[in-house]
Amino acid sequence: MAAEESRCLLGYPASDSCPRVQNKKLYLAAFAAVLGPLSFGFVLGYSSPVIPELRKINDPKLRLDSSQASWFGSVVTLGAAAGGILGGYIVDKVGRKLSLMLCSIPYVFGYIVIISAQNVWMLYFGRMLTGLATGITSLVAPVYISEVSHPKVRGMLGSCVQLMVVTGILGAYVAGITLKWRWLAVLCSVPPCIMLLFMSFMPETPRFLLNQSKHSEATAALCFLRGPHADHAWECRQIEASVQEEGLNLSEFKNPSIYRPLLIGVALMFFQQATGINAVMFYAETIFEDANFKDSRMASVVVGSIQVCFTALAAIIIDKTGRKVLLYVSGVIMALSTALFGLYFKIILPDQNNSSNPDVWLTLNSASPGTESSISWLAVASLGLFVAGKWNRLLSSHYTELRLSGKHDNFIL
Repeated sequence: MAAEESRCLLGYPASDSCPRVQNKKLYLAAFAAVLGPLSFGFVLGYSSPVIPELRKINDPKLRLDSSQASWFGSVVTLGAAAGGILGGYIVDKVGRKLSLMLCSIPYVFGYIVIISAQNVWMLYFGRMLTGLATGITSLVAPVYISEVSHPKVRGMLGSCVQLMVVTGILGAYVAGITLKWRWLAVLCSVPPCIMLLFMSFMPETPRFLLNQSKHSEATAALCFLRGPHADHAWECRQIEASVQEEGLNLSEFKNPSIYRPLLIGVALMFFQQATGINAVMFYAETIFEDANFKDSRMASVVVGSIQVCFTALAAIIIDKTGRKVLLYVSGVIMALSTALFGLYFKIILPDQNNSSNPDVWLTLNSASPGTESSISWLAVASLGLFVAGKWNRLLSSHYTELRLSGKHDNFIL
C-alpha cells in the first residue's frame, strides 16, 4: 500500500527495485514557489481595473490623463527589465530560495507606495518596484521549481508557472469588480507575503547546494523533497555529474545543440512581446470601455478566464500534440484575432488615420455609437481568441535544457 502511494523516480537504474519517492513535500515546495508567478500575474492585471478608476478620481493629484494612464500600465516593464538583470546576479550568489524570498520585498513595498500615493509619481514608483519584483520572479521561480523536481513531474510543475501568472491576472480582474484601487493593492500584496512565509520553511535546491559543495545540506534537502525512502546518494551523484557540465563558454555556443534551442526560445519570446499581449493585459478594461461594451469589467474577466482555460489546456496536451503543432495553432489564432480586432476599429473609426494617438479613445466614444454597440461583441471575441493563442511562454521553456533555462529567461527579459 505504501508503494502505491509513492512514485518511482524516473532514471533510477534498473537494478534498483524502484525506490519509493514521496511527492507531497515536493508539491508543497512548488506551491510556495509558484506564489511568485501568481504575484507576477497580479502585477500585470492590476492596472486594467485601476486605470479607469484613476482617470475619474476626484483628487486632481492622482487623476490620470491618457498619457499618464499609458505610463502607469507600461512603467512596470522598466522595473521588470532591471529585475531580470538583478535576478540573474543574485540567483547564483545567494541561491534560489533566498532570491524568491527577497523578491517579496519590492512586491510588498511597491504596493505600500501605491496605497499611500499622494501623486502620480508615487504611483509610477510603486509600479516600478512591483515590476522589479516580477523581473526577479520570472527568472528565479522556474529555476527553483525545475531544480527541486525530479524528471517525472518536472514538466507538469514547470507548466504551473505560466498557469499561475494568468491566474493572477484573472484574480486582479475579478477582484477589481468590487474593490477600489487601494484595497486591490492590499489584496495584491497578500500572495508575496504568503510566499515569504512558506519559502522560509522550504529547502534550497539540491543542485545549488551541490554547486556550493554543501553535500550534507543537499542530502537533507533531497530527504525533505523525496522522502526518507528514496536513493538520495544516487540522485546526488547524478546532480553532481550535471553540475560539472553546467558551465558554458563562448566556444560552446558554436554547438548547434546549444545555440539553436536558445535562439528558438528567444525568438518565441520576442515575437510574443511584439504581438502586444502585455498591452492587452495592462489595458483590457480600458479597451472594452472604448469598445462601448456595456460591462467592461465583466468582459475583462471573460478574457482572463479564456486565457487561464487555454493555458491549462496547453499544459495538459503539450506532450501529446507536440510543441510545433501548438506553435502553429497559436500563431494562426493570434494572427486572425489581431486582424479581427483591427477590423473592428476600422469599422468604428473609418476616418481615423492615427489610431496610436492617446486621444483616440475620446474620439471612440463619439464615433457611431449605434454601430459600436451592434458589433461590440467582435472586440470581446477577437481579444478572447488573442489571449487563447498566447502559449509562447509556456512552450519556450521546453526548448532549453536545464543548464540553459535560467540564462535563457534572463536574456529574454
